[in-house]
Amino acid sequence: MRAFREAVEAGDLDAVEALLAEDVVFTSPVAFKPYPGKAITAAVLRAVVQVFEDFRYVREIGAPDGPDHALVFQARVGDRELTGCDFLHVNEDGLIDDLMVMVRPLSGAQALGEAMGARFEQIAKDAGARSA
Repeated sequence: MRAFREAVEAGDLDAVEALLAEDVVFTSPVAFKPYPGKAITAAVLRAVVQVFEDFRYVREIGAPDGPDHALVFQARVGDRELTGCDFLHVNEDGLIDDLMVMVRPLSGAQALGEAMGARFEQIAKDAGARSA
């Protein structure tokens, strides 16, 4: 989805949030259960932009007018390089209702998990403030 990619690349997290459906489900590469809802998804995305360094999309897969998209990215977490993919599904209203992220290698995923885990209390607070 071009609009999501452009908003992420511009660091415009308000525009990213505006592209999320209220019932979006976020599936993290480092958490066991998915996170349902716009507030928690937006809070996670706001935190991950603080964790990722040198983030860049390197490939976009999917028809521009189709409902399914894959955005391949590269980034760094501390001294760990990682490659990942954002898998997006867009609903009938053109909003993202499913966002699944996968990353590799394991050492990169572990570094991401540690960095995000350290921020989870703040993520939960931000999500609560957004849903209020």
